[in-house]
Amino acid sequence: MSSDIVIQLGHSQLQLLKGDITTVAVDAIVNAANSQLAGGGGVDGAIHRAGGPELMAELDVIRSQIGRCDTGKAVVTGAGKLPAKYVFHAVGPVYRDGKHREPELLASCYRTCLDLAAERDLKSISFPSISTGVYAYPLDDAAEIAVKTVAAWLVDHRGSLRTVKLVQFSDFDHEVYRKHASALRGHMAGGSSA
Repeated sequence: MSSDIVIQLGHSQLQLLKGDITTVAVDAIVNAANSQLAGGGGVDGAIHRAGGPELMAELDVIRSQIGRCDTGKAVVTGAGKLPAKYVFHAVGPVYRDGKHREPELLASCYRTCLDLAAERDLKSISFPSISTGVYAYPLDDAAEIAVKTVAAWLVDHRGSLRTVKLVQFSDFDHEVYRKHASALRGHMAGGSSA
């Protein structure tokens, strides 16, 4: 799986990939989790299947300590059989109408996971499209938030993180993300921003 869009932001890269996030070798894989940290369908189910029972065993311990994870936040486990060191289980917002802090909470998922990666001196992290499945976040809006939030974070932070991969499973999702990444690149080429 190769990246067809790469945006250089300081010493770091924002990459877009189409494929299966469970096969992308990175230091941390972000999982689109639910607040109960109980596993589920979509990318959550795929990550748990690929990672093995170790992920749920660690989440059971975390759940016994904190109960649940707030929307916009994340918890950390090992990666089990995944090609990573960690899984960051991020809880995205359930979309209602866009007027209940959904954009702010979705952006917080990305920033929280990037902060967790920086705290651990990680070099690479991959994100799925958070909240766009059963949580019904409009894909176009979610993709724009993902691309802009990650880009802004990379411009503002000069740590160990070198590569952020936004991974989309379907061709349709990938094209929507490409549109926003291309717009960002065009904006940067125009002399503004990053």
